[in-house]
Amino acid sequence: MSRLPLAVANWKMHRTPDEAAVYAERFRERMAPHAADLDRRFEVAIAPPFPALDRLGRALSGSGLALAAQNVHPELEGAFTGEVSRGMLEALGCRYVLVGHSERRQLFGEDDAFVAAKVKGLVGSSVRPILCVGETLAERERDATLEVVGRQLGCVLDAAGDALGSRLVVAYEPIWAIGTGRTATPELAQDVHAGLRERLVDRLGGIGREIRILYGGSVKPANAGELLARPDIDGVLVGGASLDPDAFAAICTENA
Repeated sequence: MSRLPLAVANWKMHRTPDEAAVYAERFRERMAPHAADLDRRFEVAIAPPFPALDRLGRALSGSGLALAAQNVHPELEGAFTGEVSRGMLEALGCRYVLVGHSERRQLFGEDDAFVAAKVKGLVGSSVRPILCVGETLAERERDATLEVVGRQLGCVLDAAGDALGSRLVVAYEPIWAIGTGRTATPELAQDVHAGLRERLVDRLGGIGREIRILYGGSVKPANAGELLARPDIDGVLVGGASLDPDAFAAICTENA
């Protein structure tokens, strides 16, 4: 089955609105030679910090490049200081939002139930969740990878899998490879993606074959091609390398 590859830039807590606009100009310039048919071969999204969403969205307007957010609250509105709702993201034109990134889980105490509530809160929204799953080095060393990512995925599928269907995107990010320069080998990443695919198909049937599974964790132009050549790796979630518009453009265009 053919699944349109997706590359997502996660800027984390980097770039002001002005810097985002400068980035967009350079990135669009680098992508321009490939613009004619890129949307049929590769989808691209950029997730800046919240303050830069509006400015970046306007800078990307008409380019076919998608806007993504880094977080969302499960509730539609309310007394949740510092949080943002799906309606706010919809109003800004966000096509995607990251949910359950390991930094949210580890640094801000988000557990599986809260992550599942966030995804469930996106049912009926135009914003599609990118569910992040991944294991620590200790969990990998005790051979618990598929147990951990299967649990993280299972909580979301139980909460909203049938309602979301193929609108769900999954991103496997081994925590031990995020920002460390260490990358799972293509073979290791494929094994985990195949395990996730099996769980998706078991739970959702044929729809599980349509859901894209991205790989994240020290993805760079030098290793993206090998990763994307694997049958169950449908795209990449890029952190540090995505802060360089030339490097991120290379990942997108050289592997489309």
